[in-house]
Amino acid sequence: MLGITWTDPAAKVTGAVEVRTKSAANGNWTSWVPLETDLDGRTETGRAGVRGSTEPRWVGPSNGVEVRINAGGKVSAKLPAGLRLDTVDPGRGGSTAAEPAAFAADLPAEDPSATPSTDPVEPVPSDPAATPGDGTEPSAEPTPSEPESPAPSGPATEEPTPPASPSPSASPSSSPAETLPPAPPSTVPKPPIVSRAGWGADESISPEAPEYLDGVKAVFVHHTAGSNTYSCADSAAVVRSLYAYHVLSEKWKDIGYNFLVDKCGTVFEGRKGGVDRPVFGAHTYGFNRESAGIAVIGTYTDATAPSAVTTAVARVAAWKLGQYKGDPAGSTMLTAGATGSNYFGTKFTAGTKYSFKQISGHRDGFNTQCPGNMLYGQLKSIRDLAAGPVTGLAVKSVTGAGLSGTTYYTRSAITVGWSASTPSAFISKYELLVDGKSVATTAGTATSAPATLAVGTHQVQVRATHQSGKVTTSAAATVVAEQTAPAFSTKPNLALRTGTVNTTAVPLTLKWKATDAASLKEVRLTAPVAKTYGPTTASASHTAKSGVSTTWSMKAYDQAGNTATASVAGTPVIVQESSATKSGTWTTRSSSSYLGGKSYSSSSKGASLSWTFTGRSVALVASRATTSGQAYVYVDGVKVSTVDLKSSTTKYRDALWTKSWSSSAKHTVKIVVVATSGRPTVTTDGIVYLK
Repeated sequence: MLGITWTDPAAKVTGAVEVRTKSAANGNWTSWVPLETDLDGRTETGRAGVRGSTEPRWVGPSNGVEVRINAGGKVSAKLPAGLRLDTVDPGRGGSTAAEPAAFAADLPAEDPSATPSTDPVEPVPSDPAATPGDGTEPSAEPTPSEPESPAPSGPATEEPTPPASPSPSASPSSSPAETLPPAPPSTVPKPPIVSRAGWGADESISPEAPEYLDGVKAVFVHHTAGSNTYSCADSAAVVRSLYAYHVLSEKWKDIGYNFLVDKCGTVFEGRKGGVDRPVFGAHTYGFNRESAGIAVIGTYTDATAPSAVTTAVARVAAWKLGQYKGDPAGSTMLTAGATGSNYFGTKFTAGTKYSFKQISGHRDGFNTQCPGNMLYGQLKSIRDLAAGPVTGLAVKSVTGAGLSGTTYYTRSAITVGWSASTPSAFISKYELLVDGKSVATTAGTATSAPATLAVGTHQVQVRATHQSGKVTTSAAATVVAEQTAPAFSTKPNLALRTGTVNTTAVPLTLKWKATDAASLKEVRLTAPVAKTYGPTTASASHTAKSGVSTTWSMKAYDQAGNTATASVAGTPVIVQESSATKSGTWTTRSSSSYLGGKSYSSSSKGASLSWTFTGRSVALVASRATTSGQAYVYVDGVKVSTVDLKSSTTKYRDALWTKSWSSSAKHTVKIVVVATSGRPTVTTDGIVYLK
């Protein structure tokens, strides 16, 4: 990590500070990147040696750095006195092996016309024990009861008096228990937080004991203005570097922020003193006395913070405010500790109260870009997450039930699934409601729950309780529990149909009608083949083997899962032309295309063939061509049809006329040649009947 510092914390750098670094891994130089210069070091003014500075930037393992300051061609622009580059090595071990250190290299700041070298400068290896600065020890600060007086460079102090004669080993745990402020319970659960020991804080570099506020009335959200390309595995190293930069380079007593959040949503303890106590931080000049600071690691000027970040920030803010009965969606009055202004031009006068959102951005209290345009725009969603209620709650599924339109149907047992836009970390519990009554309670991480319904129509909802106590209830899903089986109002039945006849595939139609008192879902044919039909389908075309009895089994399902079964059996029988009673002149024709290899053909007017059978359906089978003629059809002595065998394409074994009855009986079918002019010939293979 690196940054630029200068002697006077109130001084400003005229121009843009940019750096580039040389990768220790491959020796390549990065592009030039800016260092934000609107950080105000006066946050900890009153301490000897406190310096002005840019925001630090995490650059990863590097062994070369170049700095340039572009004043837009204004050669008369003066650079702040004591301008220097500070680099930080965060250490490479775990929590017990972190070795933060800083290296300082003075830049030519006294000559207004001086410009940085255009040649990359290799930094001298840093001494882990070295601390930059003028060598002076921290001095006592004004007491809170004293007027905020100017520091040597002019700005006012906002730090309270440190304990007299601090011990080099002072830490929160070494402070007398009776001097510690209370750690009040919060109204919401505490999120996971990596302790200072967990991220490897070297407590020896900040020996002063922590100081405390009376409480926390607001939370200010920041970004560290560094790179977003860091690995979350390096987050602890980034925090160690920020800590070292604040303490060793800027001469602060400790890291300025109370909490830090990386891009993966991991929360780190910042300034020492106990995460559950109102530790006095150094993050928002003028408003540190009644607030806590949460810094998101990275730059969010143009990049949107991931949901893991907004979730973590909202959880910390809600927990911290909840310790002092705050409302994450509300506002509060804060007293300005110094005179100044914010990003939007609002002027602040020391000692005057101003209204702030209880979750605000750094720019609300100080003239800075922080926390970046994008993250600042996400503060409303952070407030909504922290304050509740749960949003986007909806029933998504009802397992164990069928859906028809907008109504679910079940026999009794169901499992209701739901979803919500609000992350589960903010949800205390879910309840499954049936007709307004809770029948199941789950954890906030659950997404489903079971229920058993009595017969009848029910309204099923999900109720979510936010950690704030606010309740959200989903829209209702209508679920009908019913156990009445569907019925076949028309039992399955078979009839021959038109089409090509083979001994292994006689065309027939299967018909049925199924109904249900609530909602029919489907009808399934389970034998001799498996087929599924919709609730309004009442017939289907099939084929059956000649001379073999076939049972057609069906099962009706309603949306609730109730079922009914029915079946019908039938045997198609082929009766060839040779079995007919003949009248008139008929000629036998032979071809493999005919049923049995033969057929009868006649062009004699009045020539006839008749067949007698016992069955419930019959079909006339003939050969057809463009020259085929017509025939009269008689059933039981009554003329019922005139069939025309003419076809634009040649067809063999074609069932072109059918008739069916409701039950099986003895019938006689006779065909008579019409002897149609120009195409008198009729050729037949016989009939097929169904018994």
